[in-house]
Amino acid sequence: MIPSLKEKFRKIGARVDVTFTGATRVRGFTRIQNPPASLDVLNDNKGEFFQIRIREDISEQLDISVLEVQPRDKHLVLLARQIDAEGNVIAKDHFLCGQDERHFFVASVGKVSTVAAAKESLKPREIRTQEVGLTTEKRNRRKTRVFRRQGEWFFIPEDINPDPAFVRRDEPLARNTSSKAHIAEYAYRTGGVNVKVCREYPKGLTQNEYKTLIEDNPNAKFLNWRDMKRNASVYVKGRIRHADHATVTLDTWHRVLMNTETFSPTAAVTVEFLD
Repeated sequence: MIPSLKEKFRKIGARVDVTFTGATRVRGFTRIQNPPASLDVLNDNKGEFFQIRIREDISEQLDISVLEVQPRDKHLVLLARQIDAEGNVIAKDHFLCGQDERHFFVASVGKVSTVAAAKESLKPREIRTQEVGLTTEKRNRRKTRVFRRQGEWFFIPEDINPDPAFVRRDEPLARNTSSKAHIAEYAYRTGGVNVKVCREYPKGLTQNEYKTLIEDNPNAKFLNWRDMKRNASVYVKGRIRHADHATVTLDTWHRVLMNTETFSPTAAVTVEFLD
């Protein structure tokens, strides 16, 4: 299995490492179960590489294969299947691996078998419904008549005129506290849920969840908490900056949408839009 995987990843100009993990890990004050297989992009002295982490206790039940490789596009779709003793598939996870602008990335996607379908599945519904009539080549661009894209963020034009008093400067856009934020020159947000966030709880806790945690574990109050908004409606304009991507300039207000990896039922780690 491993030699075949290495060859498939070489076709998109990437290295891959396969390693084994335990059944559980500790996050904050909670022990959580590791997924059967998970992927990440890491760095070493040779540069970026993909790492596939397999739970050692069920490694004999896992089958990992590449469904499609697009060498020219530098993308592939990987499938991880967990199979029981009778040969029945009891769990499936699909991943899109590839290169976006300057760096490699991995995204958990739905039940797809091609690179084109995986890319489409990552688009928010608000965008897919407006792309009728566009060719596949045009839909895969980072700039279309429907949206602008930078990494996992999509920007669609919105006719709003917010009160300048509520417009923020150099506002970070991040899935969670462990992700590298994109910086919007101007941003306006409305709605959302107030949460407390720290490294140990990157998705954030509501006030009631935070209160319960402190009651159960008083030492948790000494974690590096900060107040944020979860899943607010966010609008941006001006320059959108990120070290891994070319700067995007928006002359008018645009609504911010995340790719749908957040909502994938097979995602190894659920993520939230924190602002």
